[in-house]
Amino acid sequence: MDLQALALTAGAAFLICVLLGPIVIPVLHRLKFGQRVREEGPKHHQAKTGTPTMGGVMIVLALALTTARFSMHSAEMGILLFSALSFGLIGFLDDFIKVRKRRNLGLTAKQKLLLQMVATVALFAMLRVHWRGENQPFDVSIPLTHLAVNLSLFYLLFLLLVLLGTTNAVNLTDGLDGLLSGTSAIVFTAYGFYAYWHTEYDVALFCAAMVGAVLGFLVFNRHPAKVFMGDTGSLAIGGALAMVAVLTHSEIGLILFGFVYVVEALSVMIQVFSFQVFGRRVFRMSPLHHHFELAGWSEWEVVIGFWLAAFITSFGALALLSR
Repeated sequence: MDLQALALTAGAAFLICVLLGPIVIPVLHRLKFGQRVREEGPKHHQAKTGTPTMGGVMIVLALALTTARFSMHSAEMGILLFSALSFGLIGFLDDFIKVRKRRNLGLTAKQKLLLQMVATVALFAMLRVHWRGENQPFDVSIPLTHLAVNLSLFYLLFLLLVLLGTTNAVNLTDGLDGLLSGTSAIVFTAYGFYAYWHTEYDVALFCAAMVGAVLGFLVFNRHPAKVFMGDTGSLAIGGALAMVAVLTHSEIGLILFGFVYVVEALSVMIQVFSFQVFGRRVFRMSPLHHHFELAGWSEWEVVIGFWLAAFITSFGALALLSR
């Protein structure tokens, strides 16, 4: 596989997603699957109420159709697709309940956690069969060293941490028009090069398909957004990203590749901790992108700033970890 094949894959996914837009968005309108903007958010976001959500189905469909056509149908591709589709399905259920019951809460926290745990156990079983066939133990590599820690069956708990942490951090980043679409395109591009240079060619192809799919979605999701991806898209992206890290044995390195998502999640945790313990807020609002909005930045300025940060951190991680 060469870089031209990866570019062709990304282009195909982009085209499929762009073609799906004029079909899916009117359907979402007719079904009245409109976004309910949370009241705690910035007041000017209330104007976005009613914008179609669950547009993440476009990303998932483009990803699945492209990989089905261009992949070598390997075990790695099956695991990657299962991770994206299973977490995307959880997000779809969450979105569906929200729009049907016209409320901000979809699945309860316990329901969502249970479904994510089921998906994680299934992925662990798939990894165990796959790595046993390749005589690979459940090692976790330590970045910038030649060391690896074998977790054996405890890898299941580690995998749960990676998947839940990644999907929730990615989900928190989906708060502005084009923010998650753009940052995801950048992070998956960097990871695609990383996988390619480590001869994980089907992982690289999957990353290329995801890049094309989210860029195709960005055509409709850029400011002012015509459609939102919802949890359907954000959880699918998070599940896919976590499994890319797992299959390239860079689970800890994911902290650097996805540093923007880490910072977004940390801003929420810091805000909650500070308010509950000290009764004071560190940020004007969390996640962090809302802090910059309330500081006077336009929505587009915040998005561009986060795209730039994602580029610096993800390609910095690529340069650092590929040595």
